[in-house]
Amino acid sequence: MKIYNTLTRQKEDFVTLEPGVARIYCCGPTVYNLIHIGNARPLCVFDVLRRYLAWRGMDVRFVQNFTDVDDKIIKRANEEGVSPEEIAERYIAEFWKDAEGLGVLPATVHPRATENMDGIIAIISDLVEKGYAYPAKNGDVYFRTSRFDEYGKLSHQPLDDLEAGARIDVSDLKEDPMDFALWKAAKPGEPFWPSPWSDGRPGWHIECSAMARRYLGDTIDMHCGGQDLIFPHHENEIAQSECCTGEPFARYWMHNGYINVDNKKMSKSLGNFFTVRDVAEQVGYEPIRFFLISSSYRSPINYTADVIHQAAASLDRLYNCRDGLSFALAHASDEKRDDEDALRARLFSRREQFIAAMEDDLNTADAIAAVFEMVRDINVGVTDPARPASRALCGYAKERFEELTGVLGLLYSRSGESTGEDAEIESLIAARTAARQHKDWAESDRIRDELKARGIVLEDTPQGVKWRRA
Repeated sequence: MKIYNTLTRQKEDFVTLEPGVARIYCCGPTVYNLIHIGNARPLCVFDVLRRYLAWRGMDVRFVQNFTDVDDKIIKRANEEGVSPEEIAERYIAEFWKDAEGLGVLPATVHPRATENMDGIIAIISDLVEKGYAYPAKNGDVYFRTSRFDEYGKLSHQPLDDLEAGARIDVSDLKEDPMDFALWKAAKPGEPFWPSPWSDGRPGWHIECSAMARRYLGDTIDMHCGGQDLIFPHHENEIAQSECCTGEPFARYWMHNGYINVDNKKMSKSLGNFFTVRDVAEQVGYEPIRFFLISSSYRSPINYTADVIHQAAASLDRLYNCRDGLSFALAHASDEKRDDEDALRARLFSRREQFIAAMEDDLNTADAIAAVFEMVRDINVGVTDPARPASRALCGYAKERFEELTGVLGLLYSRSGESTGEDAEIESLIAARTAARQHKDWAESDRIRDELKARGIVLEDTPQGVKWRRA
């Protein structure tokens, strides 16, 4: 598999340190609010990466953290008059609701910053001892960026340029404006942990270095996250980790692009800020996932109401294909048509087309195109009631189709099992069939019209009545 490595700015063969094992760290949310659709993009994109690697036979050890102590969490807690712990627990629970709705698999480990203080303090102590960090007079500890000659290698900018473009926290506590906090002395009323320098809490960047090291080792195969994290977060992770261990921190870096809303940067001040929950209440979660993985992960994407409804319509086509396969399989015989071997080969070629796309830097756009070409082949050659396919071909087509949609993490919001509504629809269809048998055409038409008003489309076939949602 070739991956575009942000570190080298080129596509490279993804070769893991240990054959057959992929150690991946993906930055998780700071839990002070509901996640927005920008947060959801790395969740869905790198969930597909993880699923694909596992499908191809790799043992994927996937770590995604929760930042559960942070200035934003403390600010929210003070506004509501509750503890920071209460805010963190509340929004971790809300995160799980949204992640499950988006079809995102739980990580191998979901560590929290507050559960890794010993590892955080150990790294800071090592950096201080080696001269890469220094305690300030107030109990803060800062990293000396000037001591790391390769600072800027991920964002591909020299230190002087980074300093000119950065929003620098100017402080007389620092030796240099570009130095960043590893440890922050607690202010009155803030949560704190004891350390050699002060009662305080970690800076934002150090927690990821500590958790990646604890769960994946000194050098990991891949680090993932949004493009907005390249600088300063990931740049700082590299600096502190490599100065501590003397080893490369991550061999490959993957970053997804931004999301715009109606061709403008998403921003609360512009009134175009949408949480995942906001959108899901309108169209459901699965169209959000489809939208987020339907373009190249590195490209910026534009969210609009029309686009999300198009995603929902595309999903309906996939669900209709699956339903058609289930119907065809249930009514198929063992009789084989002459063209079935060629059709089986064509369906297999779509699978190969899907793999080729995914192997090329996780090209989910072309992979989804391959799935829809498979849908066309199935609709024409397998589920057409006028040309019934054999039970063997129907089963093979269903297996291939569900294999690929499963890698993408799609078709999960309708389980395929009969729901209460499905049972009611089946009952009405049975009543309509009985009315037709008794030549009660008025009742037959009434039931069809009732189902049509509910968005149910009927198709009378030699094998029986097929139905789908419009």
